Amino acid sequence: MTLRIIFSGTPAFAVPSLERLLKERDFQIVGVVTQPDRPRGRGQQMHSAPVKDAAIAAGIPVYQPERIKSEEAYEYFKRLAPDAVVIIAYGQIISPRLIKIPRLGWINLHASLLPKYRGAAPINWAIVNGETRTGVTTMQIDAGLDTGPILLTREIEIAPDETAPALAARLAVAGAPLISETLTKLERGEIAPTPQDGSQATVARPLQKTDGRIDWSLSAHRIYNRIRGFDPWPGTYTSFRGKRCDIWGKAASEEDLGANFTLAPSREASAPGAIFVVGDEIFATCGAGTYLRIEFVRVEGRKRVTAHEFANGARLLPNERFGA
Repeated sequence: MTLRIIFSGTPAFAVPSLERLLKERDFQIVGVVTQPDRPRGRGQQMHSAPVKDAAIAAGIPVYQPERIKSEEAYEYFKRLAPDAVVIIAYGQIISPRLIKIPRLGWINLHASLLPKYRGAAPINWAIVNGETRTGVTTMQIDAGLDTGPILLTREIEIAPDETAPALAARLAVAGAPLISETLTKLERGEIAPTPQDGSQATVARPLQKTDGRIDWSLSAHRIYNRIRGFDPWPGTYTSFRGKRCDIWGKAASEEDLGANFTLAPSREASAPGAIFVVGDEIFATCGAGTYLRIEFVRVEGRKRVTAHEFANGARLLPNERFGA
């Protein structure tokens, strides 16, 4: 039996799953639902979502309701009568009456091992919190926020230097076959949905611009996790001579510091955020006696440069600090 599927999603993360379902004979994508085109960039030109672009390229009809809770949207789903709706990072809350339409339910692919990291930014917060493993979960959505019963999971390792975009790309690829397997097994009755243990739940709240401000009292490793997790937005930033200063770097090892590195004894110089130059390398003092090796810097109103170029151009003064 060929399952009639409505695919609902918006960002690039959802595209591998859509493309996987389009290739398989057991599934017929009868429609794609995605967010309306939005203005982006300095010119505020209208841009379509990656899922829309992929659907158009495959010749699949696209529906872009401003509000999925509208009566028009309800009639759309009733008319197409899907066996299942696959929903991946769509961007709107689904009403209970829509959830009831497909006989197999709405099948969500979530980028964490639920119930951990429910919410909008599971990939980012997993990296920021120093997790070494994560994964993808398929579940049947209900009226809550990522609280529906779990269907299948796949676990993967987070590489020590992996950024949020790189991890998202790997999870998107890992999730595509999991969606296919979930739909097939659900139709055959080979999956018993498992309720989530709410006592183990954590919430990955949406990112805010202020999340990226560097707290130099944190250890260098924790700051590095934030650099990885908040890439590309909100980024990690501090202040330098009264201006915003975006920072890229890594936690420094003893080898990075070198045999000639000595910490100035003054209290001001050793304060969090203090800047030190060792040869061609730039370091900043962090909490717990650790140091961040600065790799790139972008001062407000200027282009991104290497740390060495920044130091030469800024003509660093003794006892200067980031975030002062």
